[in-house]
Amino acid sequence: MSSQPQHVQDMRTPLKRVRALGAARSGVGHWWWQRLTAVALVPLCLWFVWLVLRLPHLDFASAHVLVATPWNTLLLILFTAIGFWHGQLGLQVIIEDYVHTRWIELTLLIAIKFLAVIGALACALAALNIWLAVY
Repeated sequence: MSSQPQHVQDMRTPLKRVRALGAARSGVGHWWWQRLTAVALVPLCLWFVWLVLRLPHLDFASAHVLVATPWNTLLLILFTAIGFWHGQLGLQVIIEDYVHTRWIELTLLIAIKFLAVIGALACALAALNIWLAVY
């Protein structure tokens, strides 16, 4: 006999009921990471706008030194890494919601994750290259 009253409608599929998987067992972590990365990007975006607005008034050598300061290099790496992570999380939700062919969905999810890692690593290496060229 079921422990739930008959008037309570269970929205899970029979397979989900057997496996005891409900809405609270998946997706919450993803949702939290998406919100945390968005909150982290707010101050980083403000810093990035400040940095970009300073660059046109400098010559190349001064701009290079500005970007190569340790704090700016660290913040630039954080900005790009968190930005790629946040973008990958958002694209993952879109793909999961709107792509209904399983093999296409998996292919796109793998490609998005791969491109996000490659993009973040490329940006980190570029920032480190600028930092190491000055110091």
